[in-house]
This record gives sequence, structure tokens and C-alpha cells, in this order.
Amino acid sequence: MSFFTGFTVGLSLIVAIGAQNIWVLSQSMAGANRLVIALVCISCDALLIITGVYSVQWLQQIIPPLVPVLTWCGVLMLLWLAYGAARRAWQGSAGLLATQQVQVKPWQQTALTALAITLLNPHVYLDTVVLIGGVGTLQPQPGWFTIGACLASLLWFSSLTALAPKLKTVLSSPKRWRMFDALVAMTLTGIALKLAVA
Repeated sequence: MSFFTGFTVGLSLIVAIGAQNIWVLSQSMAGANRLVIALVCISCDALLIITGVYSVQWLQQIIPPLVPVLTWCGVLMLLWLAYGAARRAWQGSAGLLATQQVQVKPWQQTALTALAITLLNPHVYLDTVVLIGGVGTLQPQPGWFTIGACLASLLWFSSLTALAPKLKTVLSSPKRWRMFDALVAMTLTGIALKLAVA
């Protein structure tokens, strides 16, 4: 169960439309060092997720009263993200559009750019270290939760880079994104309620 929770929470947060995903899709459609991009993005996510889960777990052992605070912060954050996804599903979104022209560069430069886009984005720390880490440390099996969340990143970025030309049509459809956002809203709400009851 912890594995499934980690996978669904991880996928729900990682797949959200953002600058990183647009850049990855644009580069991948141009065939620009797709393996390098995937490795950098997956490695960064895995490192941040592991850091989040086990640093919060360490703090929990030192400061036991932190557990209920983390629980309710996690519940509130999940409900807030669920609300945002539900609002996007209701209003519709533009889809994941990658229209910029891409110039293929050496793999070293592509790797540095991928690192910058990933690690200089403050939302990545909120999503992986704070939210995924906070939810993960509350699981009965944090290790399996961590594996599930890391697998979600592996699946997403592997698919996005390897199947970019075929995914362009799917990811640019506002209707499909509305359906995905509705599913995300229901999933995050369910996980939040489960944490609150537990």
C-alpha cells in the first residue's frame, strides 16, 4: 500500500504542467541528448525524494511532537493541490505545449541546463522534499513509498524523452489534461482523507 501511495503521489506532482516538462519535451522532440536529460531529471528527483523522506523521518525521531504537525500540514497541502487540480479540470488548461525552436547542443551543456532547470526551481523542493517527504515519513513502510515515488519519476521522464514525438498530440490536448487533472484531484483528496483519518 505504501508503494502505491508513493507512486500515485509522485506521479500526480511530477506530471504537473511546468517549465521543466515543457523544456524536456521540446528537447526530446528535437532528439537533443534524450538519455542525458532523462538521467539528470530522474537522478535529481530520486535524490530529493530520498532526502525528503529520510530527513523528515530523522527529525521525527528527534522531535516526536513533529509528527501530528507534519500530518496536518501534509493533509492541508494535499487538499490545496487537489483544489488546484479540480479548478484546472473545471476551467480547462492549455495543455503541455512545446513550440519553441530547439538547437541541439553538446551533451555536457544539455546536462548542465537540465540540472539548472530542475534544481533552481523552488517548486521542486516543495513537491519532493517537503510534500513527498512529509507524506512518506508517515507511511507504515517509508522505504516502499520512496521506491514508488522514484519509480513514478523514472516512468514519467523515460516516457517523456523516449516517446516525445508520439506524446506531443496526447500532451497538447486540453481535454486530456482536464481528465488527468480530475483524476489527480480525486487521488490527492483520497490520500489526504486517509492521512487525516489515520
